[in-house]
Amino acid sequence: MQRMKEMILQEGTVLPGGILKVGSFLNQQVNSEFMKEIGDEIATLFADDQVTKILTIESSGIALAAAAGISMHIPFVFAKKHRTSNVDGSTYTTTVHSFTHGTDYQVVVSRDYLMPTDRVLLVDDFLANGNALRGLVDLVNQSGAELVGAAVAIEKKFQGGGDELRAGGLRIESLAMIESMTDTEITFCD
Repeated sequence: MQRMKEMILQEGTVLPGGILKVGSFLNQQVNSEFMKEIGDEIATLFADDQVTKILTIESSGIALAAAAGISMHIPFVFAKKHRTSNVDGSTYTTTVHSFTHGTDYQVVVSRDYLMPTDRVLLVDDFLANGNALRGLVDLVNQSGAELVGAAVAIEKKFQGGGDELRAGGLRIESLAMIESMTDTEITFCD
């Protein structure tokens, strides 16, 4: 998605430790018009896959999942990073390590929201080491639903998570793939 690359170059900032900050348009302050474009792009990429539900992890994936869900006319579900009092009953649970925060989360989804009859699309803002997507794959597998693929806004290809997941058979559509990053330059894959 050319527009994603343009937004990264215009508004993104590389922070120490290989962190790409895109909070001004993607995952803290959200550019609503751009989010609509993202949702439409994801809907186009998965138009023939009969997706019935979208799954993401709170909180940065929520805006993307909502945009895709609106464009696809289907619900989205987000895995909570902590079991809370409003998550009652039985859940699917997995552990996800956050590259950005350097911590492990026990993510949970109520069994009421993922059914064996669902065809699930995973959506997230970043793909780096692949930990978030691996966790989401685990939740889908626990539910017995069919996993149709994953859509991510930005893939940091140099961290290898996408390659490993693709080698395991997961279809991943990345709207922008970054080959390398330095403090002064971002190089995209062609």
